[in-house]
Formats: sequence, C-alpha cells, structure tokens
Amino acid sequence: MPQFDSGWQSWLNDNIKRGCSPESMISAMVGAGIDAATATFKVAQALAPDVPLPVQPPAPAFIPAFSAAGRAVNPYQYDAMPIAAGNRIDVGDRFVNVVLRSERPQIVVFNNVLSHEECDELIERSRDKLKRSTTVNPITGEHDVIANRTSEGTFFDRCEDEFITRIDNRVATLMNWPLTHGEGLQILHYGVGGEYRPHFDYFPPHEVGSTTHVAVGGQRVSTMIMYLSDVEAGGETIFPDAGISVTPQKGSAVYFRYCNANGQIDPMTLHGGAPVQAGEKWIMTKWMRQRPYG
Repeated sequence: MPQFDSGWQSWLNDNIKRGCSPESMISAMVGAGIDAATATFKVAQALAPDVPLPVQPPAPAFIPAFSAAGRAVNPYQYDAMPIAAGNRIDVGDRFVNVVLRSERPQIVVFNNVLSHEECDELIERSRDKLKRSTTVNPITGEHDVIANRTSEGTFFDRCEDEFITRIDNRVATLMNWPLTHGEGLQILHYGVGGEYRPHFDYFPPHEVGSTTHVAVGGQRVSTMIMYLSDVEAGGETIFPDAGISVTPQKGSAVYFRYCNANGQIDPMTLHGGAPVQAGEKWIMTKWMRQRPYG
C-alpha cells in the first residue's frame, strides 16, 4: 500500500496550482493505491490548511501476493490505474494523445509524448556513453550481462539538468506518480537482431536477489517505454500473455502498471522487445517505485 510521503505532497501541491478539482485529485490518489480516507484528508488539508480536521484513520493492512516459495497467495486484483481519463491528457507543457487502453493487464499507448527534436537530442547525448545492458541476477541481486538481452544502454540521473528535468516532470505527470519515486531515465539502443526476450520489470518477491533492490524505494510499480526512433521493421514491444504488440513510433510511448494498491504484482505484464529486423531502435525507459527512490 503506497504511503502519503513528501513526494505525494509535492504532487498534490503541483496539482492544486494547476487548478485540478478536489474530486480529480482524490480519484487519482485512490487509483494509485492510497486509501480513500487518507486521500480525502490530505486534499482537504492542502486546500484549507488552517481548518481543523478529524484524526486520520489508519491505512488498510498490507496483503501479500506471493508466498516465500513464489506461489500465488491471492489472485491479482485490478484496481484503478493512475493514468488520467480521456483521450487527450494535459501534462503541463503539451497535450498527449491516448491511442489504446487495456484494463487487464493495465496498458496505455500514447503519442506526442516527446517531440522529434527531443528524441534526437536524447539520442545524441547518449550515443557516446552506451554500454552493454544488464539484468538483475535472481540470486545475488547483481547486474549480469545475458544472451536474452542484446542491447546497449546508458542512464541520466533524475533531473540532472534543465533538459532532463523537463522530460522527467512531463513523464511523472503523465504516469501520475510522484517525481521523487522515479528511477533515472534509461536509454537503450538495439541494432539489427537486437532483442530483449520476455521478462518482468518488477523484482520477483520470491527471489533472494530482489531484496537488495526493494530496500531503497520499494517495488517497481509501473513502466513507461518511450520510442526515440522509428524502426524500419521489427522491434515491437510485445505482451505475449495479453496478445498485444506495440509498434515503435518516434515520440510515442507505452505505459504499463504491474503493482496494485495492496502490493500485489501482475504476471500478465510479461513483455519483451521483438528482434529488430531492419534499421535500428532507440528507446527510453522510466520506472516508478512505491516510495521515494535515490
């Protein structure tokens, strides 16, 4: 269950400045996993800080999704995802269009997330810093190079300069999650034949190696993959269990959420990057955590 922390307070203050209605802010917070009583209390407190309010009730208890052996304890419960309603979303410095919504698993495809000029600048900033991509070792928690992931990558620290800050703020607004809960932006490059076979972005709770990664910031809750280039052939983001395939288009993005308000994780978000058949593929990824990260 996400807790109301300083990151959420900043998010709330920003939305009040933008003129969002109390109902919309409460709805977004509840959809993100904060219980309704806490959401109502915090919104009322932020809008009228000098008005006395009743004592805040305790949050509901945490409900585990998996046993220590990795077996499901409770089937995954789909709750409301944080993404704003409607087909056109105001993210502060531009409008982003919704192309597709899936409720089970929770997937949203957008276009106009990044301008072509921003995509080009991100690629040029990254080109000379690329290193072979790694994955988390399930036993040790260390980062290993494996055959299933044939890409090169690099990272930008969160809000490391004015340009990255603009992108980070826009993405956090679109994902409707506190900026402070996000990992740094990751850039990945795939040449012909490059792929990332189906995998999960969350840290499997039954694997010993996950302990190191959830110690700071908690579990990952959602991902946004942004396409920095068109791909001549191949390179789709595939969700094999959901039967969904997203074609890379420069400036567009795909969002998916896999951790609900009770901390359960959704195995239906198994996904991968199909092999690039012609051309090259550049993407940028943002992961969000349960709590402030970094």
